[in-house]
Amino acid sequence: MKAIVTGITLVLLGGGQLLYSQRLVQEYQPAPLNKVQRIGKETKSVLPYISKGYTLYLPAAKNIRGTLVFFEDAGFEKKNKMARLLYDQANQKGFAVLSISTEIPLDFFFKKSSLHQAQEQLKKAFTKYALPTNNVFFLGVGLSGHRALSYLKYIAQEKPKPRLNIRGVVVCDSALDWVRQYNEGARDVRINQNKGAVWEGKLTTYLLASNLGGTPAEVMENYLNFSIYSYSDTSSRNIAVFKNIPFRTYMQEAIQYWLKEKKKTPFDNNGPDMVGLVAELQMAGNKDASLTIIYPKDSKSEKKNVEGTWISVDKLALMQWIDERVRTERE
Repeated sequence: MKAIVTGITLVLLGGGQLLYSQRLVQEYQPAPLNKVQRIGKETKSVLPYISKGYTLYLPAAKNIRGTLVFFEDAGFEKKNKMARLLYDQANQKGFAVLSISTEIPLDFFFKKSSLHQAQEQLKKAFTKYALPTNNVFFLGVGLSGHRALSYLKYIAQEKPKPRLNIRGVVVCDSALDWVRQYNEGARDVRINQNKGAVWEGKLTTYLLASNLGGTPAEVMENYLNFSIYSYSDTSSRNIAVFKNIPFRTYMQEAIQYWLKEKKKTPFDNNGPDMVGLVAELQMAGNKDASLTIIYPKDSKSEKKNVEGTWISVDKLALMQWIDERVRTERE
């Protein structure tokens, strides 16, 4: 696996003073040949495996203040599709940004082997580039938000090295309640109001049922164990892992749009998961868990999906939140 430095950027102030410089490093292994991930019942419903590895964007200065970690696959998420929208703001404040991909396309982290791969790539990047472990923040948009929280649950149980001092988590418009998500997908297929929604419904219900051993009605415990948060989980079994970690979540209010375009109800989106997660964290004693709602008047994108939500997030305010939670080695 070779390191590829793909660019260096110098940003100057009005008087020609150097503000910051940064470089992009990508290290990926070739995708395995003749290996595919089945995503549906049809013969052609398969995706080829993708390259595992990482993309790292970091200041040229040696004094990196912290590391922001995303889990973005090298296929659909194009290695760093969401992370790169934060590069400028993160690097101006001296943060490295790391995006990690396993070899599984659309990886839900169903299997521990995926978590092992994610840990392997994280360890390689932190070791090779001497990334600081004292101020680490995990961020995720859509599916990558679920991956981030699943990874944090994994390291809380396995305690792998390097040991990370996790200062905060940012989750943007992510499905976390897989009981709700299965039911949303099944409804989209049943009512057949939008081709995209039907395709996504078939995809998610197939992947969930085939990897968790059946439908929620058949194997509810499997779904609750897999869900970081679920409205159906009366024990809130996975919340304790996160009760001492600062959380910032985002959702987009687009009920009128979803009703008109796809005949979705207020429960057929990721918003309830964001609200429910914060509520459970607060009830568990987390005093630094918050929700930001992006209303139509505040949207910066015509897209009414997770990408549109992330585009509309105020990145300067987000980096300010992160900056306020940075600690020195002695703290």
